[in-house]
Amino acid sequence: MGRYRPPQPPASSYITPEGKQRLSEELDYLWRKRRPAVTRALSAAAAEGDRSENAEYIYRKKELREIDARVRHLRKRLDAVKVVDAIPDDTDRVFFGAWVELERDDGEPLCYRIVGPDEFDPKRGYISMDSPLGQALIGKSLDDEFAVQLPEGERSFIIIGVRYQMAAVHKKPS
Repeated sequence: MGRYRPPQPPASSYITPEGKQRLSEELDYLWRKRRPAVTRALSAAAAEGDRSENAEYIYRKKELREIDARVRHLRKRLDAVKVVDAIPDDTDRVFFGAWVELERDDGEPLCYRIVGPDEFDPKRGYISMDSPLGQALIGKSLDDEFAVQLPEGERSFIIIGVRYQMAAVHKKPS
């Protein structure tokens, strides 16, 4: 049996202004601070002599490759994303950027924000619009009841609140 897996469908290209700022800050940190520090450490390790048995040199080369791969990914992704910073006309329906209050079939209240695939964070209550729950929520209205297939099985939800709150993004002075 081979290892072939069919390619994943492309991720949505939408992002919040806060999400784009975080990606830009990560790119700036990697390119201006982390990469030069790793390059200096790599040069110092290379100066120690035999590179074939130099663990520090091997580790720093690997770290530099990972940083370069992440930088390439971030640059490509930042060129492709579309920032959504407007609140929709119908604020009773769920669209990108909405905070959605749900009630599970067992009565447990939940609150999620619909964000792009680059910024999902379960700890903050951010779910991707590409996730099963995110896809099920898009377009639904206040008081709608729906079911969604989750990894732990099918669950039913009721939308008990929808709100939009686009935060102002402040750029740091250069």
